[in-house]
Amino acid sequence: MSNNITVDEEIFGCMNLDNPKSFFLFAGAGSGKTRSLVEVLKKFRKGNIDQLRRNAQKVAIITYTNVACDEIKRRLEFDSAFQVSTIHSFAWGLIKPYTNDIKEWLREGLKLEVKELIEKQDKAKSTSTKTYADRASKIDSKTKRIKSLDSIRKFTYNPNGDNTGTSCLNHSEVINIAGEFINNQSLLQSVLVRKYPILLIDESQDTKKELVDAFFEVQKNKSGCFTLGMFGDSMQRIYTDGKIDLDQNIPDTWAKPAKTINYRCPKRITALINKIRSSVDGQEQIPNKDYEGNVRLFVVDARNQIDKNDIESEISNHMAELSGDNNWNSSQADVKVLTLEHHMAARRGGFSAFFAPLYAESKLKTGLLDGTLQGVSLFANQILPLIKARQSRDDFAVARIARKYSPLLRKEALQSSSNSIQKISETRKAVDSLFSLWSNNSNPSLNHILREVYRSGLFQVPEALIPIAKRLSDNTDMTVKESQEESTDRDSIIDAWDGALECSFNEFKKYVKYINDESQFGTHQGIKGLEFPRVMVVLDDEEAKGFLFSYEKLFGAKAPSETDVKNKRDGKETSIERTRRLFYVTCSRAEKDLAIVAYTKEPEKVNGYAVSEGWFEKDEVITR
Repeated sequence: MSNNITVDEEIFGCMNLDNPKSFFLFAGAGSGKTRSLVEVLKKFRKGNIDQLRRNAQKVAIITYTNVACDEIKRRLEFDSAFQVSTIHSFAWGLIKPYTNDIKEWLREGLKLEVKELIEKQDKAKSTSTKTYADRASKIDSKTKRIKSLDSIRKFTYNPNGDNTGTSCLNHSEVINIAGEFINNQSLLQSVLVRKYPILLIDESQDTKKELVDAFFEVQKNKSGCFTLGMFGDSMQRIYTDGKIDLDQNIPDTWAKPAKTINYRCPKRITALINKIRSSVDGQEQIPNKDYEGNVRLFVVDARNQIDKNDIESEISNHMAELSGDNNWNSSQADVKVLTLEHHMAARRGGFSAFFAPLYAESKLKTGLLDGTLQGVSLFANQILPLIKARQSRDDFAVARIARKYSPLLRKEALQSSSNSIQKISETRKAVDSLFSLWSNNSNPSLNHILREVYRSGLFQVPEALIPIAKRLSDNTDMTVKESQEESTDRDSIIDAWDGALECSFNEFKKYVKYINDESQFGTHQGIKGLEFPRVMVVLDDEEAKGFLFSYEKLFGAKAPSETDVKNKRDGKETSIERTRRLFYVTCSRAEKDLAIVAYTKEPEKVNGYAVSEGWFEKDEVITR
């Protein structure tokens, strides 16, 4: 980019409807990316709005969260020329008209899954095991879904909620179908470009890899009439299903502007995050604030028994004295505590029993963290609001939730019944029966709740939970010990749910608070795009119990594992690289002051490494 041209001007130049050019905007932490996006679109609107409207076209903007969507829409004054949506919503808008193609995609996939399940059943040495019963339930469920496909006139999907009816698609299906259709159907590529000559993707480093690859394919085939603009920073990639090293895979023909000013962090914190990423890509930011800011690394010797709550309270007091900011110790709400690993937040937040089994299954992680996981919404969006309404004696809210979600009150159910009053009475009894689980201040487990919902039919049970619900409802005794061969053939996703459903409903409510960012504890995923005046980053490998991240390795207290060495040799991501990224993300949230608390059994090594790398000055490291 020429020194005479600003980043915003370069982006605007790419968005030329007659001479389009695609681009990747490097936008580091706190760089004002959203402001640039909005200002460029406002400028674009002035000269191009008439041409767009004549051609019945729009500019599509994909953002990561509904909150971000609402903010951009507001800043653009809700102009209909700009379609702002999440990736799930945008993907659904593209594939929604292709009902027959979706049917065949589902039919083919479901038949293959049923065939594989039947083959495993035929090889089973016993029909009295949990694995056999669960497979039988899955075969039955998938076979019923195949049979229902012919009667579906159109599919439905809610990007922000529950998708449990026979005509509904779930979140992962929408993404997978969209990726495959866009990649392989030239007609859909033409439709996309005809409707959206400009497609801008925020947080592109965390956009599903399948869709990024599909959009790259469209750009390659339609470069003469299509601008693909990607905003992001690979150092801030936090989900495992994003495209690794996205910025290094950008075609040479694209423009590559960069926003290098950090408007969020003060001078000292900007210098720290520049150091953290210096060995990765050398990208540096320039602080915009005059405020110096305070950074301290508290290295806590964890070789002896310690009270972490007391230690962190003392550290808050220290930061209050250092900064002259009494909000460090006035209340929990004034300090954002960020952990590097979710297990820590789960333990501290009191929802480990639900979280840990599901988080251990790689296929469930992303949905668990963003709340879209099949099964979570049944408890979070239907049962939890229903019980709250019933406990508050809000009969209107109870009726509204039942009408919205219960199959007992669906239009077809009422039409097929000779007595609709009886159906309403049946629904009321189902609500009463479910609520009885909370009688005498009881705290039921999730599997007790699931069994009751399945028995009464009050809510639709998601496909992933049907085998468990059926087993619980039948009260089946799986007493035959599985052979080694059958044990290794078990469904790991069902096993994960089996473990999670043993937790209490009160513990599940704490998980819901966490994913809704209503707790004091946050992680790299939970605080994407957010900023806080006072940040405390807690590093504790032992408490985190994770294998994907290791701050001890990052700080030189522990040698890289054999897996890390092999992955580095093979060009794959190591736990050190993952940890460095997430450490960067958490530290870069601080607007004023930052305290890093490192629990370690190697305090001397951590201290020495932190100083030798130039991350901290000697007087900024405090060993406790």
